[in-house]
Amino acid sequence: MPHTETKHFLPITKKEVDYLGWDYIDVVLVSGDAYIDHPSFCAAVIGRTLEKAGYRVAIVPQPNWKDDLRDFKKMGRPRLFFGVTSGNMDSMVNHYTARKRLRSNDAYTPGGVAGFRPDYATTVYSNILKDMFPDVPVVIGGIEASMRRLSHYDYWSDSLKPSILIDSRADVLVYGMGERPILKLAKLLESKDWQKELPSIPQIAFIKNEPPSSFSGENTIILHSFEKEKENKKYYGENFVKFETESNKQIQKRIVQPYGDTSLVINPPFPPATTEEMDDMALFDRMMNLPHPKYAKRGEIPAFEMIKNSITIHRGCFGGCSFCAIAAHQGKSISSRSPESVLKEVEDLAKRDYFRGHISDLGAPSANMYMMGGKNKELCKRCPRPSCIFPNVCKNLNRNHAPLIALYRKAAAVSGIRHITIGSGIRYDMLLCDDRNVSKQNHLDEYMQEVIANHVSGRLKVAPEHTATHVLNKMRKPPFKNFLQFYSKFQDINQKLNKKQQLIPYFISSHPDCTLQDMKELSKLTRKYHLMTEQVQDFTPTPMTFSTALFFLGYDPYTGEKVYSAKSQNEKKAQNNCFFL
Repeated sequence: MPHTETKHFLPITKKEVDYLGWDYIDVVLVSGDAYIDHPSFCAAVIGRTLEKAGYRVAIVPQPNWKDDLRDFKKMGRPRLFFGVTSGNMDSMVNHYTARKRLRSNDAYTPGGVAGFRPDYATTVYSNILKDMFPDVPVVIGGIEASMRRLSHYDYWSDSLKPSILIDSRADVLVYGMGERPILKLAKLLESKDWQKELPSIPQIAFIKNEPPSSFSGENTIILHSFEKEKENKKYYGENFVKFETESNKQIQKRIVQPYGDTSLVINPPFPPATTEEMDDMALFDRMMNLPHPKYAKRGEIPAFEMIKNSITIHRGCFGGCSFCAIAAHQGKSISSRSPESVLKEVEDLAKRDYFRGHISDLGAPSANMYMMGGKNKELCKRCPRPSCIFPNVCKNLNRNHAPLIALYRKAAAVSGIRHITIGSGIRYDMLLCDDRNVSKQNHLDEYMQEVIANHVSGRLKVAPEHTATHVLNKMRKPPFKNFLQFYSKFQDINQKLNKKQQLIPYFISSHPDCTLQDMKELSKLTRKYHLMTEQVQDFTPTPMTFSTALFFLGYDPYTGEKVYSAKSQNEKKAQNNCFFL
């Protein structure tokens, strides 16, 4: 059972372990981020999940991998396993810009100082632990492991890499949101014969010393081998289509990829979490909701300062944007917390010493998907569409915004709450509908009115991403005319409310199928409509997204159509500079 009833930080030093009187540790988590005991940070979430189940957990945050490696030794040998994560970001995205320039800061480190984690952090940490403790299982997880679970194109080395399980030598990989699989794994690892039972654990991947021919049946998909992909990247394209199509479904098959005489096995995920499960996984009441006090003299941690007054209300995203990793990590289906659970966290936040009355976000990957999903759940279970709203809104989609409006209003009425802004991106294409009855039934105009009247702090951020239709199609985003329609409604509502709020659009340069001429046209249109273009981003190919497949292959793996991509740094710079013409 949990070792104490008093709230405390999970230990990150040997002194803290000794203070707790522990004579053993069940799990040691190694993370590329500083330890922030808050529901937005992965090591804290996994640590508290295990602690709640009765395990003793210690964290080694940002260990020094350059010295005598004492940080990796200080907690000793855990009873069950080492858990390894690069942190909340892929370490290469954390380190480098889209033009492969080294970043000068790190939002997940005290003082924002860069250099406290290695490139390919998950792989580096895991290999160190396997050398030191070869008989202790290493479990890798988090966004870096999740999105590199299959063979993948790595932009920073400009190469096709194998599954991260190969390079890291880890025993097990947990993909996606890890609370449920990590608890199953922890229980399994109590057994000496745990390796035999890995095929029974959902949402994990592992290497099996058997050829793919030993895996058969209608519930298994066998991909082309990594060796074939290296010989000809068309096989990578065919593998990508199979993987993405399968991962879009709620009920998925096991995926197997050959690596020589061994096989990478990816078990299907858990079903989407129920509201009851989401409430049970909301651990804010077990957490300190602060960075560890060890960092007090090193300066603020920017990532914490950005989210400390925000609350996550659901997981998943059915938007299906080509360049986004959310669906492949969190899932396409929405799992929502109950209003009661969210309001308890609002009340908890209102009592924290640092809170001054302003909730910076009640949101999620997309702000306005709370409590949404298929009307007929059975139709959703095997639906392979990457998006429920592109190229059009699915007729089976319940997009009723009434529960979200009610949640905003109840949260705003909690004592100590002065203002709530919505910091997550709003999917404006879900708010547009030509059928007035459908719009009214789903409270679309009411939601816009509620947000613009009460939950914008001068500026509302949305993401049209581009203006050219052919580029938007590759992004799986709606036509630019939809954004202009939303923009017009935004201005009308502001005028009626006598407000002078701004709409801040996000745009992306250098996305596959975008040419320099497309960017020049984008620049003209943004000036024509007097749009603020300060929120700009150069496309970064990140592992296992559709956009990255387009970039790497040079063609659409679904259609075979050739696709141009700006690949040289000069081409990328020229496109990005169009924002500032």
